[in-house]
Amino acid sequence: MRPRCCFVVESGTDVRMVDGLTEHFDVSIIARRITGGVEVNWEPRVAVPTTIGPSSRAGFARLVWRSLRRRGGFDIVMVQGYGVAALVANVASRMSGTPTLMLVCSPVESYYRCRREHPEPGKPYRAGELAAARLLARVNGVVGRGYVVLSRHLAVVVRRHGTRRPVSVVPVYGIDTTYFTPAATPKTAIRAELGLPTTGALLFFSSRIAPEKDSETLLAAVRQLLDAGRDLWVLHRSGGYRAFLESARAVGVGERVIATDAVHPHRQLPRDYQATDLCVQASREEGLGFSPLEALACEVPVVATAVGGLRETIIDGETGWTYRAGDSVALAGAIEAALRDPAEARRRAANGRRMVCATYERALVFGRLEALVASRLRVVSPQEATRGAAINHA
Repeated sequence: MRPRCCFVVESGTDVRMVDGLTEHFDVSIIARRITGGVEVNWEPRVAVPTTIGPSSRAGFARLVWRSLRRRGGFDIVMVQGYGVAALVANVASRMSGTPTLMLVCSPVESYYRCRREHPEPGKPYRAGELAAARLLARVNGVVGRGYVVLSRHLAVVVRRHGTRRPVSVVPVYGIDTTYFTPAATPKTAIRAELGLPTTGALLFFSSRIAPEKDSETLLAAVRQLLDAGRDLWVLHRSGGYRAFLESARAVGVGERVIATDAVHPHRQLPRDYQATDLCVQASREEGLGFSPLEALACEVPVVATAVGGLRETIIDGETGWTYRAGDSVALAGAIEAALRDPAEARRRAANGRRMVCATYERALVFGRLEALVASRLRVVSPQEATRGAAINHA
């Protein structure tokens, strides 16, 4: 019998995470309502029992508490991040005896600090909110029972919270290399099929539009390359594409940007990578960065900042080109270097695909997660289980 897993989603999740979990566990989702957005970005392959809670974090925390405090409903709980919902899930875990893992995909405090110098409309920087996030992180580090993090960088982040709990590096949801594969046809044919420009170099920027993703530096670098005579286009897919287009127009490169809403991660996204000459990840901060891994799986070369988890995957001279975050001149130079030497770009991209297949392949990482959960279920002591049952009976 497969373990019964409750996946607590406080800030929205990717369908690839949900699909992977359903292949290994009997999954139920408790998700906070995302006003103006979606809780799961695409429809899962199989129907998943899902409870959509209030949009307020406090209201959602109350729902999580009511759902998890009693023993017997689930064998394992996975909760996003180390915020309010995680704290409630961790306290409930101590009452019920149900093992709970915090799934950490991003360095929350670092992302939030990016708002200070690079404000986002409608999301102002507040020192009090950052202090609260730090406090929650440290309390969860004490109360929680363990973490699953995407990268060694994130392992360092959560250990700085003072935790002595186990921290396991498992880069879920991984990369499905049966979809993300090198192109079997010429790029010009794929571009024609997708209605993309068939001349000039095509860059792919698929990051969401947020302060930590630094689309401004990318657009400044594109402006420099166009001014220098490089025939260049930018392809962008995300829910924030309208803001990206506005920024592109503001720096005078709007006519060289093709931007639309996000596309399905398996039906079209791999085709977009295969059509492009280069993937750019311009992040100021990054937990891991799946876009460069998807690109490399398609043997598309990558230019990325040398920050966070990107330093574990994009190694200058081996699997891509790197530059200092925020330096548009350096980024323009790295893009030009990659485009100017196709043979070297192919070599680094091929190295990158081998790395992805060896370390980040989807079946591999979900298998590791399943093994981790099995080990956690074995180590729950009979005394802990009895104590949880007694508390619930009372």
